[in-house]
Amino acid sequence: MACRLALVLALDVSSSVDADEDRLQRLGLSAALLDPEVQEAFLAGRDPVAIAIYEWSGRYNQITIQPWRLIRSEADLLIVSNRIATSRRAHDDFPTAVGYALGHAASVLRDGPDCLFQTIDVSGDGINNEGFGPTEAYAHFPLAGVTVNGLVIDAGDYEDPDRLIGFYMDEVRQGPGSFVEVANGFEDFERAMRRKLLRELQSQMIGARPIGDGDGAG
Repeated sequence: MACRLALVLALDVSSSVDADEDRLQRLGLSAALLDPEVQEAFLAGRDPVAIAIYEWSGRYNQITIQPWRLIRSEADLLIVSNRIATSRRAHDDFPTAVGYALGHAASVLRDGPDCLFQTIDVSGDGINNEGFGPTEAYAHFPLAGVTVNGLVIDAGDYEDPDRLIGFYMDEVRQGPGSFVEVANGFEDFERAMRRKLLRELQSQMIGARPIGDGDGAG
């Protein structure tokens, strides 16, 4: 079956994310998937969108939350939303290995459906502090032509928010039409995720304009 977009969502569960923040992240994504505009964007095309979701933290700590699923109906989105809402993090004590998270995303895409476009979403509240970084990941994994967008969670406890946003803008963001969305804390995660999903889904529709302006931060 034809597929218009393979969408991989990567959620940060590193040690800087506490239990309440992790819950806000999961419930925010769960709710964003059921937003009427987001549902309409998922289902607007003739061909379906495929989605896969995993959590990430340290070098070898990437755990699947939602395996690949083709979204053909609102019922499919409800199933994915419920799975996210009822999921529990596997680890809470590992650092932030963004390069390894991107490497894992490459393997997820490799094992996924053959879609016209491929997009990776990386959510996070900190910069890389373990292992190789995004630059090395892009040099060594088959991610050419893949759009990588970032969702920066500015929770107010990072020592230099501009550096955090700059890291995502300069090192994580990659590929055609890529951009960075910023959530003003985990309480704002649902709004930021909803906006990001709309922008990603609508940008792949013929004649549609992405929400926001240009390739910068949203």
